[in-house]
Amino acid sequence: MLRWIVSILVNAVILIVVAGFFDSFHLSGIGAALGASFILSVLNVLIKPFLILLTLPVTVVTLGLFLFVINAMTLMITEGLMGDSFAIDGFGTAIIAAVFISLLHLMIQKGIIEPLKKDK
Repeated sequence: MLRWIVSILVNAVILIVVAGFFDSFHLSGIGAALGASFILSVLNVLIKPFLILLTLPVTVVTLGLFLFVINAMTLMITEGLMGDSFAIDGFGTAIIAAVFISLLHLMIQKGIIEPLKKDK
């Protein structure tokens, strides 16, 4: 449970950082970032596995790059559920944001989380 809460908080910070980089990626505040992070985590658990299964042939042919499109789809679904507090101006922005979110997650995982786990 604690790991999930930390993941939501980290994801919220990442969403705020991405919103700072792109003018076409809007968050109304910290509460919106936390809400979007929560909805995104629920979607990643419930819907993303089915999307991956349905698009498996395309994902294999593109050597996994289609996963960015799936991540962008979950971002767009989150935007639709959040209303005016979270807005993405287009699907292209959602794809670019998905790439940046993935890169930031990778940097946090490799730079912070794994070194902390090695110290234990």
